[in-house]
Formats: sequence, C-alpha cells, structure tokens
Amino acid sequence: MSDTHFPRQSQEQQPGDEHAMRPAPEYIRNNYSPAAKLSGKCAIITGGDSGIGRAVAVHYAAEGADLVIAYRSKNEEKDASETAALISAYGQRCELMRGDVGDSTFCSGVVERALERFGAVNILVNNAAEQYDWYDITAIPDDQLLRTFQSNIFSHFYMARAAVPHMGEGDVIIATSSVNAFKGNDSLIDYSATKGAIQGLVRSLAQSLVDRGIRVNAVAPGPVWTPLIPASFSAEKTAHFGGQVPMDRAAQPSEIAPAYVYLATHESSYMTGQTIHLNGGVILNT
Repeated sequence: MSDTHFPRQSQEQQPGDEHAMRPAPEYIRNNYSPAAKLSGKCAIITGGDSGIGRAVAVHYAAEGADLVIAYRSKNEEKDASETAALISAYGQRCELMRGDVGDSTFCSGVVERALERFGAVNILVNNAAEQYDWYDITAIPDDQLLRTFQSNIFSHFYMARAAVPHMGEGDVIIATSSVNAFKGNDSLIDYSATKGAIQGLVRSLAQSLVDRGIRVNAVAPGPVWTPLIPASFSAEKTAHFGGQVPMDRAAQPSEIAPAYVYLATHESSYMTGQTIHLNGGVILNT
C-alpha cells in the first residue's frame, strides 16, 4: 500500500464525518473472533461515534459490553446513529449523548446516564480529540489553544473525576494518546502538547488508583484513517497521509481497537501506567 492510497479529500468541520470519507474506514475485521471477554460490562467512550472510537465501541459490543457513546454535535448524529446500530447488531445496548466533553457538567451527565441505564461504569475510554494544522506558533489563536486543551485533556480530567467514585477492583481507564506525544509534530503543536499531558495524567492516575484496583493505561496510535484526518488537513496532505512511517501506510481503526480490548480485560491485569504503541514501525525510546 503506497503513501498515495487515499483520494484527495478534505472536510470543513472537526471532528469530521465518517460517512463522508472515501474509502470508508474499516472498524472491525471480518475475521475478528470475539470471546465474550467483556460480558456484563458497561463502557463509556468519548468520541465514540466515529474513527477509533467507533472501532473500539464495535469491538466492545462484540465482546459483550453495553455502551454509552458521547459525541460532539448535531453534525455527528448520522455517524453516532450508525455506530449505535452496529452495537445493536451484536445484541448490546447503546446510549448516545450529544455534548461537549470540554464541559465538566456534560461529562458528569455522561457518567450519570451510564449509572442510570446500566448500573455501573467498568470501562472509561477517553478518546475524543481535535487538532489543527499550524506550522507557526505565533499564528495559533488563544481560542484555538483553549479549545484544543479543553477537548483533548480537560475532558480526561472531567470524565475520570466523575467516573472514579463509581469504579472499583478490575475497572479500567484507557486514554487515546498519540505518537506525537513522544516525537512531536511541527504542524500540530498544541495537539501534541495535549497528548504529552495525557501521558503525565495516565502515569499519575495509575499510581493514584492502583490501591483501588483500577488500572489506567493508554494507546498511542500513529497515523490512522479517521474523520479527523480530512477534517484537519488539506486534500493534498490527506492524499499522502501515512507515508511518513516505515510501513508506508496509515492504519485502519480495526487495527487499533483490539489493543483497547486487551487493556479492558483481565489479560492485562499486570499492566497499569503504560502505553501501547501502534504506529506502523516508528521506534520510540520511552
């Protein structure tokens, strides 16, 4: 697969629409073999309507979990509804909640909905994010800087703060980080800073919650074909997306989501404060 795999395309608004992408991202492989690893669990996924979030939601449903999906705005309703239908096809229940994860009140409401509907919060996946392509720090406006931090890191605090009092032994928090937290990115300066902050939060929360039996880990993807890509970059840049890694291609969300299954199950019971790197062969000394 070459670095020009994707046709030229862009979208005007973040976080982007999965149904408008060509080709459509793959959210689960046809040969994925579920084993009821999350039967009876309830998972909250922010940004679960599309991209990596949708892929994780579908894998969790395949493994027997019920879902609460938080998505941002009316523009994402089509993607959110399609994700809910995919979850239902596995015989699992799904609650959709529309709102801003950068708002602490909304985050508390998401947790309350999970408790009302399913009686528990066993898995929290902090996944929602946005990014803006700027090469010059002097051109980054204050409102964008605040917006990026609200969406990408404040939301992790808000969701964890609301969920942790209702979590216990064997429950997990999983963060979506990024390869950019470790290597930096000259055109995603504020985004990369938030991903670095996520790493500090994951390591600190893991230590804080270890005595309660709550594990906290992260997944740090490299380039992944999600709606955030055409919504963030020019059509020309999107056409070459993924060519910067040794595998010379972007990942599909279906290649990332199984790591979230592993981190949510007992198979990873000796792992906390750690990060799984799925980045197409980029070597990182972390």
